[in-house]
Amino acid sequence: MLRIGTRGSKLALWQANFTQTELTRIGVESELVIIKTKGDVVQHLSFDKLEGKGFFTKEIEDAMLRGEIDLAVHSMKDLPTTQPEGLVITAVSYRDNPADLLIIRPEALDHGKVFKLKEGAVVGTSAARRKAQLLDFRPDTVIKDIRGNVPTRLEKLRSGDFDAIFLAAAGVSRLGLDTDGLEVIELNPREFVPAPAQGVLAWQTNRDDMDTRLLLKNIHHPEISACTNVERRALQLMDGGCQLPLGVHCERDATGHFHAVAACEIAGIMRRTRLSSSTSFGMAEKLIAGLRTV
Repeated sequence: MLRIGTRGSKLALWQANFTQTELTRIGVESELVIIKTKGDVVQHLSFDKLEGKGFFTKEIEDAMLRGEIDLAVHSMKDLPTTQPEGLVITAVSYRDNPADLLIIRPEALDHGKVFKLKEGAVVGTSAARRKAQLLDFRPDTVIKDIRGNVPTRLEKLRSGDFDAIFLAAAGVSRLGLDTDGLEVIELNPREFVPAPAQGVLAWQTNRDDMDTRLLLKNIHHPEISACTNVERRALQLMDGGCQLPLGVHCERDATGHFHAVAACEIAGIMRRTRLSSSTSFGMAEKLIAGLRTV
């Protein structure tokens, strides 16, 4: 029986239960092992105030290195681009909607403004990427840090702590959250660029555990991996984690061509670049070079 390491939030448990379903589909039994991470425990600081990277992964990875679990399931966007010695990303899931959602209280709506936000709206997010892009589009908005799991953030919005908040579309759909009475705006990933690998799950194992790695290849989506490799390579080239205001999104069309867009605040200036290619080879390098020369 495989032991799956996971955080205990509702979204993390959805991901772990999805993993169990996928394993059951290929005839593999499993059990969940819930582990608290630094990102779960430290709730009073925004991501850019926390030291290091891997706020939601390190304790799970340590448990795997100690042999207490056989695999871990992560939101791929939370995974540092450099794996700890001895661990590898063995497989990735399908991709859910990669877009960000801007969810707005009806009292804060102004249909004549960009994103339908009233002048001076207070918007909740702890992601440097979302802060930078929102202020680029709407410099009049007031950014306020928000922490807690996805349902908690929605509760804070409803209670009036914020005029609007950002949530990942994938998290909202996977949890089936109730947004009745709120305005939900889906932001185009080619314009408001999501985090690298947003909407994708990653399955991580010990490098030498070939039995588990071979099993996971049966639930792997190589066509998704081809795109997330571009996105995460770009993040790696920028030496980034949750603190970096970088968005990267890559998709593949029906003809097999890759299309990628990147946005990052560099030296206080929001820079954007996009490109298309028949191959993913070198795309990340070209994207980052484009950002640095804009």
